[in-house]
Amino acid sequence: MVSTLHIKNIGIIEDVFIDFNEGFNVLTGETGAGKTLIIGALGIIAGGRFAKDMIRNGEKYSLVEASIFCPENSEAVDGNIIISREVYTNGRNSCKINGRLVTVNQLKEFMADIINIHGQQDNQNLLNPAKHIIYLDDFIGRPIAEVKEEYTALFKRYQEITLELSKNYGDDKEKERRLDLLNYELKEIKNAKLKIGEDISLQEKHNKMKNAEKLQENLEEIDETLNNQGIESISNSIRCLEKIANCGEIYEEKLAELKNIYYEVQELARDMASLREDSFFDESERNEVEARIDEIFSLKRKYGNSIEEILEYQGKLETEIETIENLDERNGKLKQERETVKKQMLRLCEKMNALRKEHATILSEKINNELKDLEMNQAKLRVTVEKIEEDKFNSNGLDKVEFRICTNKGEEEKELAKIASGGEMSRVMLAIKTVLAEVDKVLTLVFDEIDTGISGKAAKAVGEKLKAISKHHQVMVVTHSASIAAKGSYNYFISKQTDNEKTYTSIRQLDESETIEEIARIASGDVTEISIAHAKELRKAS
Repeated sequence: MVSTLHIKNIGIIEDVFIDFNEGFNVLTGETGAGKTLIIGALGIIAGGRFAKDMIRNGEKYSLVEASIFCPENSEAVDGNIIISREVYTNGRNSCKINGRLVTVNQLKEFMADIINIHGQQDNQNLLNPAKHIIYLDDFIGRPIAEVKEEYTALFKRYQEITLELSKNYGDDKEKERRLDLLNYELKEIKNAKLKIGEDISLQEKHNKMKNAEKLQENLEEIDETLNNQGIESISNSIRCLEKIANCGEIYEEKLAELKNIYYEVQELARDMASLREDSFFDESERNEVEARIDEIFSLKRKYGNSIEEILEYQGKLETEIETIENLDERNGKLKQERETVKKQMLRLCEKMNALRKEHATILSEKINNELKDLEMNQAKLRVTVEKIEEDKFNSNGLDKVEFRICTNKGEEEKELAKIASGGEMSRVMLAIKTVLAEVDKVLTLVFDEIDTGISGKAAKAVGEKLKAISKHHQVMVVTHSASIAAKGSYNYFISKQTDNEKTYTSIRQLDESETIEEIARIASGDVTEISIAHAKELRKAS
């Protein structure tokens, strides 16, 4: 269960801590005080969407933290899990589970077994027949989940095969046109006989050719200077040192050093002479280099930014050519595999259909029993399961599930979308939630204004139903109904104050006398002796 909720900088909420309890938690208060923001904060911590404009005016970030008591969870430390989510005005989003960073999707997946929030979206889902199969499968639970897991893997492969078969290059003419193009490109690349690094060495060589005159002029001067002046001068110096070498050890040492220099200069002179010879290029060689550079550039423009990419593209061409040339054989194998996969899927679809039909009857009966408790005695809801066309496989198999209802005797059974009021929709949704709660392992169920469109005996019945659910789940409810508020095990009052031209939300748990006063306020709009007496009667009946 959610034991503590901390909300900071969301809407008019500046900084609020709320300690919730097991059982039935009821939230009431003034209009616009922030009740919906608290439900929104629970949605945010559950991985829901967050709009930056929800951040409190003038602040740079918002924070929602929750301490969740869930000793059975592997993430729990001493039975508790700390969840936090921060959102900044620059769009940065930080989600943590026990201090460990997770993505929003990971947070959403983790919290799916902890918090279930019922709001207007649930009513929208109930109006959408495509969503009805989810409710039925949730009710069936593990038996169908195991079959669906096997079916899902096959369905994925079925889609992959179908997609590949759709990419068969059209008719024979289209296939031949494609082959001609691929073979042309492959021949062009192969004929070029590219070598990795060739373009770099060619560019270096071309740079030398462009600067050949400057190179030759300077290298010739270096060659002449070294040979005619440098080497000759060093040789003369060596002969002079040889004449005085016996005059002292120092002269012998310098003679040895000078001879080493002489040999190094000789080696350098030979290298420079070689470079000078390499700087001579004839016009035909220059033309060949430039033609080769142009050829490689043309290939790069068509097939890749580097020789490596061109050669990689060559490999893809060879693979695609082989695929097309062997397409009939490949397609034959794929069709054979698809037929095998299809037979396996049909077998699993039959299993799912049988499970759904069996449990649809049970679910219908249970929902109808709940509807009677919710003052919809004449209503009859029926969960229908119909097969769709054999080749219209979808993620749920080949079944169409729809909830249909007749709200009054003698009337025609209709789609849920065509039943009358929002109050009836709320009660149908609560009936479904109540039934699912029996098999649902979700710890906390949150209802935002479940009392929309209902009052009197119906509201009392809704309160009793929520109270019953709270025996097995933590329940949180935002309500404007005195009958529902009177059923609360723990009642919280949400209010707002204005200070220095800023509005602040506050929340506090009410004691018994305060709870009576709040029920009286909701019931009559004012706290009087009569409304207090009425509130006590409502409370006593809870």
